[in-house]
Amino acid sequence: MTGANAHDVTQLEAVLDAIVVKRPRPKQRRSRHLCADAGYQGRNAMRIILAHGYIPHVVGRKSEAQQKKRDPKKKARRWVVEACHGWFNRFRKLLVRYEKLEHTFLALNHLAAAIIALRKIVLPVNIIYG
Repeated sequence: MTGANAHDVTQLEAVLDAIVVKRPRPKQRRSRHLCADAGYQGRNAMRIILAHGYIPHVVGRKSEAQQKKRDPKKKARRWVVEACHGWFNRFRKLLVRYEKLEHTFLALNHLAAAIIALRKIVLPVNIIYG
């Protein structure tokens, strides 16, 4: 984790070094992709991304909007995390952490994730909102 008082681009190398997800070796070589916003278009950020073995997908908002106009069926590759944070921020008890115990806070996060997932299912009757 990096501090909130440091710009994301300056902490890019520390974040990529800290990734500890061990994946099984695929039978065939697969490329690793990294989607980022326009803040990572600098030469230094691209060098770091390529040095870690990622294929960078760095797209600005305007160019992505133009691509969306050309092909409306194409989905955005960015802002997934921001959208997820927005969904969780609708749960006020999670927005400002009132819980003192970690397991209580974690349980509330799991409950919020379950409700978010349930809201994505199309049902003939709306059971979440009444």
